[in-house]
Amino acid sequence: MAKIASTVYEQIRTAILSGELSNSERLVEEDLAVSLGISRTPVREALRRLAAEGLVDVSPNRGARVAEWDADDLREIFDLRSILESHACELATPRASAAEIAFLENICDEMEALAKTELSSEQRLPALAAKNRIFHGKIIEISNSSRLGLLIETLIHVPIVMQTYKVYSPQALERSLRHHREIVTAMKAGDEVWAANVMRAHVLAAREEVLGRNEAD
Repeated sequence: MAKIASTVYEQIRTAILSGELSNSERLVEEDLAVSLGISRTPVREALRRLAAEGLVDVSPNRGARVAEWDADDLREIFDLRSILESHACELATPRASAAEIAFLENICDEMEALAKTELSSEQRLPALAAKNRIFHGKIIEISNSSRLGLLIETLIHVPIVMQTYKVYSPQALERSLRHHREIVTAMKAGDEVWAANVMRAHVLAAREEVLGRNEAD
């Protein structure tokens, strides 16, 4: 039973983090159990674990729903990301190989090319968000810290990343891409303090863009 609950937990967690399940979407135990071909007990256990991580809200009256984020939640998420991802840069910089630096430079090239395309925003934004996830994920991978990676993975919600790109002005997007490029330049130079400082500024700048638009709305 524990193994089944763990599998269900991973499946639902992946669907939330990928954006397949949207903010505040209902998670009905019976429906999930039927779709997965299992009893409700492992589903209930999986939802409890996800609630403990803050990915699911469970209430007696409303049942379980994918968690939604208000301004305070967003601020906390970005603040924690700024700390953890800057630390990932500190760890990754002395470990990065020439091939890994080249990989990150290539992602920068691809994101800059995407930003200049004539694609519609419906096509361009998901592509940018996907490349952004690869960029940040690669730095975490290079850091060689599995615990740090798990912590950051919980914070980097695809819907939030998508929201960030949606509110970016052309100037803000250009700044974000410059940050990516400067992070790689700092890593290539072997300067972990420089890389960490730029990553911190990068995440906090994204925070201000998202919170500023939320307050305006």
